Amino acid sequence: MGTVFAIILVFVGCCSNVVTLEVLVREFPGCGNLVTFAQFLFIALEGFVFETNFGRKKAVIPIRNYVIMVTMFFTVSVVNNYALNFNIAMPLHMIFRSGSLIANMILGVIILKKRYSAEKYLSIALVSAGIFICTIMSAKQVNASSEGSEEQSFSAFVHWLIGIAMLTFALLMSARMGIFQEMLYKQYGKHPKEALFYNHCLPLPGFLLLSTDIYNYCNHFSQSTPVLVPVVGLTVPIMWIYLLINVITQYVCIRGVFILTTECTSLTVTLVVTLRKFLSLIFSILYFQNPFTAWHWLGTFVVFVGTLIYTEVLSSIQAALRGAKTKKAE
Repeated sequence: MGTVFAIILVFVGCCSNVVTLEVLVREFPGCGNLVTFAQFLFIALEGFVFETNFGRKKAVIPIRNYVIMVTMFFTVSVVNNYALNFNIAMPLHMIFRSGSLIANMILGVIILKKRYSAEKYLSIALVSAGIFICTIMSAKQVNASSEGSEEQSFSAFVHWLIGIAMLTFALLMSARMGIFQEMLYKQYGKHPKEALFYNHCLPLPGFLLLSTDIYNYCNHFSQSTPVLVPVVGLTVPIMWIYLLINVITQYVCIRGVFILTTECTSLTVTLVVTLRKFLSLIFSILYFQNPFTAWHWLGTFVVFVGTLIYTEVLSSIQAALRGAKTKKAE
């Protein structure tokens, strides 16, 4: 029952979160810092009450290690959201982040000196090819949609390239953080709820550097169309309602993944998250009518096939089918 409940939380929470994020970004493309701050504040407050018991429970992993992890986590979160300011469409954003497994594998080879099977290296090639196809086709769309002089078109293209560079940096930094976290867990044991709290609490002072930007978008949100909240009977600007839904769904999403990691194998978790990303991508394309060509579909298909090969899902299915045939033969 716990596994089914966790899967429902992941699909409902994470998919809803992507939808509300796209609604927010479409209305105010630069609101990523405000969204990130709201998510961090909510999860930090929840962790302060239920995980640390109002600060009375001491951390198992030394705080200095969390400071290093938090620096990476904060950077990844801010850069990922800020990249949406640079002509990066939400579908491309999701596809690019699907390369996290591969980035982790590459850094594992470089830093931890790990060795993988030929199947794993094939998955690297497929995911890289899929992301490359989608990126190239998105670059053509940026050029085509940039009306005006050649200088304006070139400026739009350079703007988009900066966004791609930011996504690439965030992808590699996220993988490096995963390796650092893996090394900490080996030394001190797994404490995901504690890590979740400190990863969201310690970066909060860093948002002071972004306070002007956050304040400006708070004003923009407050000036959005007011709507009547039925039960409470108050009139609230609609963008604040979308932000509240986004924060809650982000929490539901993270909690779902946490429950799943305690109930299932890492293979199952990766498969569920991968399927969730695929559904979010499909919904984004159909509902928000994001431009998506046949080449984008091909690139997406290649990315997900590569991911399934990496997680050995296809091998597991083949083994299960062979086992079923053997039983029938007997």
